[in-house]
Amino acid sequence: MNQCRWWVAVVGLLLLPSVAASADPAKEAFDKGKACLERNDYDAAVAAFTEAIRLDPKNTIAYVSRGYAFESKREHDNAISDFTEAIRLNPKDAVAWFAYRGRGYAFGSKREYEKAIADLTDAIRLNPRDSTTYSARGIVHGRKGDLDKAVADFTEVIRLNPKNALAYFERGATYGQMGDLDKAIADFTEAIRLNPKEPTAYCNRGIANGKKGNFDKAIADYTEAIRLAPKVAEAYYNRAGAYRKEGEYDKAIADCDQAIRLDPNHADTNNGLAWLQATCPNAKYRDGQKAVVSASKAYELSEGKNWGVIDTLAAAYAESGDFDAAVKWETKAIEIAPDERKAEYRSRLELYKQRRPYREEPKR
Repeated sequence: MNQCRWWVAVVGLLLLPSVAASADPAKEAFDKGKACLERNDYDAAVAAFTEAIRLDPKNTIAYVSRGYAFESKREHDNAISDFTEAIRLNPKDAVAWFAYRGRGYAFGSKREYEKAIADLTDAIRLNPRDSTTYSARGIVHGRKGDLDKAVADFTEVIRLNPKNALAYFERGATYGQMGDLDKAIADFTEAIRLNPKEPTAYCNRGIANGKKGNFDKAIADYTEAIRLAPKVAEAYYNRAGAYRKEGEYDKAIADCDQAIRLDPNHADTNNGLAWLQATCPNAKYRDGQKAVVSASKAYELSEGKNWGVIDTLAAAYAESGDFDAAVKWETKAIEIAPDERKAEYRSRLELYKQRRPYREEPKR
């Protein structure tokens, strides 16, 4: 649900009486700002709430509302300033709950995760029955890498609201990060049961099934995601990877081509296509020159910072017969790759030094 639309609805239901007690011009300015939020006209909303604050400088609801308008404009510092003033004016009631939560969102957007968690925790203290604040804090814990705490928050969301499909999705994604694929699949399955028209749940379950080696189930999930959202490149890219693992290279290439048609700047798809063109065990599908073109584009799109893309570029040059370039790029990939990938990359580097290209193992 759009954050500002949700906010306007709650203000109208819970907080409007305190606004009505203000002078009529201030109320009119506030109501104008609220109407602007409802139609997502954030600049006009900021202007109207600013006028309401000028007329009534102690109107905490106007500060909070303007803060949400600023946050919707991604003006995080301005949002934080307004939420902070609302908390100073009224640190204990429902307005403060909105202010702490809004400031927590803003700090999270700025990647100031400790401050975000502190504010969201204060919001929970003021309103421990609000599941959305636990969900927001869970997301921040996840971004911070505190996955157990993220799971705990999403679990509390589910306890408070067992029909919250998004909470199952977020917890499933967190379990996936933790490597607990069975729990991830179970949560994605429940998210799908509660909301069967959400393509990302199918996509994420497909990823988990793929990591377990269940590529037929992964393909089925990606196919359903594509049926629900046929213009989203990510699902085609993911299905292409599953088809490649199953040895269905024609279908893999077709999906890569479709993903690139939908999003020519999708770095992962350009990289995946290059990998197939460079390393496919079936010579029919290998083309070193095309692989170099695809991998070079992926390198450009990822700004040279993705070790996997650089590894692909090395494989592409090896397939094209330029082993000196392959050695150069594989060496660079090893320099920036995480420790768990270095041994694999070094083994490829040795191949290229021997002037031999890398080949994926064929499906057995």
